[in-house]
Amino acid sequence: MNRSHTVLPVVLLCAAVVLGGCSYSQTSSHSSVTRTTSQKSTPAPAGDETVLSAPQIVTGNTAAVGWDFRQVVSEATDRVFPAVVFIRVLQESHDSGKKMTQEISGSGVIISPDGEILTNWHVVDKAVRVRCLLSDGRAVTAKVVGSDKDTDLALIRLELADDFGPVPYAELGDSTVLCEGDFVMAMGAPWGLSRSVSIGITSCTRRYLQDNSQYSLWLQTDAAISPGNSGGPLVNTKGKVVGINTLGMMSGGDMGFAVPAETINYIIPQLREHGQMNWSWTGLQLQPLKDFNRDIYFHATEGVIVAETDPESPARRAGILANDRILTIGDIDCTVLHDEDLPILNRRIGLLAKHEPVMVTLVREDKQVQVELTPREKGKVEGEELDCPRWDFTVKTINQFDNRDLYFHRKEGVFIFGIKQPGNASNSGLREQDIVLQIEGQDVTTLEDVQTVHKDAIANVDKKFRYVFVVLRNGLRRQVVLDFSRDYKRE
Repeated sequence: MNRSHTVLPVVLLCAAVVLGGCSYSQTSSHSSVTRTTSQKSTPAPAGDETVLSAPQIVTGNTAAVGWDFRQVVSEATDRVFPAVVFIRVLQESHDSGKKMTQEISGSGVIISPDGEILTNWHVVDKAVRVRCLLSDGRAVTAKVVGSDKDTDLALIRLELADDFGPVPYAELGDSTVLCEGDFVMAMGAPWGLSRSVSIGITSCTRRYLQDNSQYSLWLQTDAAISPGNSGGPLVNTKGKVVGINTLGMMSGGDMGFAVPAETINYIIPQLREHGQMNWSWTGLQLQPLKDFNRDIYFHATEGVIVAETDPESPARRAGILANDRILTIGDIDCTVLHDEDLPILNRRIGLLAKHEPVMVTLVREDKQVQVELTPREKGKVEGEELDCPRWDFTVKTINQFDNRDLYFHRKEGVFIFGIKQPGNASNSGLREQDIVLQIEGQDVTTLEDVQTVHKDAIANVDKKFRYVFVVLRNGLRRQVVLDFSRDYKRE
């Protein structure tokens, strides 16, 4: 029996003490079994005194064999815990139909002597101000160096004065040597409680989460990862950072997920240099040769199946078709047997040179075919937002990656992002996800178009306070009259 669990980013929204951050969620059908182990002490021979010794641990993840486990944990904690940072972010939001700021909290870990901090994208997304509390009690502001929504990673840097002094920092470890059962520690600031550490085991080293694993697999652990732990380090018993805590299971058991250090090592240099992860995009939608969840199995041992190609994508222009079996892309071996193999291939494709043709070898109807594919920049994965006071709604640009359903109907445009309650927009019958085509007879394509019409409307509200909106709702055109004579902000 499959049980459905909701996996959420574990950033803490301080204002309401509820789970917050970005609005995406993930449903996972994977269930996990937390296995606890206990040590049995051997009874002493009759007449002898029983001596209970401290538990010993022997794993490939420890710094030495036969060490006292308490000492291993203590020394590993000492290496990283001073570098853990409590982060408070003043974040700009348009979700509620108006521009507002809210304070959220998360975690981070210092990874360089000049104050670079690794954290999550959803912790610092749309940040207006970032404040960090160090382990010694010093508070420092920070600026965002770069972020990547696709991997949910961000790099920020402390704004250190010349006389600030040294800051503690942690080292990245090798997540590829982790094994199921290895002990790990999750560090961070759960529920806004400054700094904390929990301990558990590595439950899975190659966890695939549908819709959350485009470029990276996840480390799964039963160490407690609570709201506020987002961005904190997952640490092995050698005192090395092997992951960044990102997702937590809010029900159905103790499961947390961290971005592995293997992925982090690809992302950090790009964030330092470009401020973003400049992925290449082909528009290929791929599926493995053996798909257990969908009960689909292809009679092949090499390659990956093309499920679909995105409209107007390089892959579609190259003539790649659904059901093609791709063997190689340039020098990349594209064999994907299971879901867990997809993120690595997607990442290698995402790192291809842009605007440089590459030869694709594929099998179509039992014949080997070669086509030329030219990747391009993926670009922004989320649209810009605009507040429209008095109209009492916010709008956002359509983005092909963030708003696939809307992009199907209109490749370029804006849509109603949030509606204020109560407000003029809600009274008029406008709805979230409505694509705005016209406002009072003027075509609307960009945020600048909306801003121009809105500015003129507010300036002349005493003369005219009813505007006709033409919107596209579920593919159907509608006309809606917006009456904005009432000023809810002043009431």
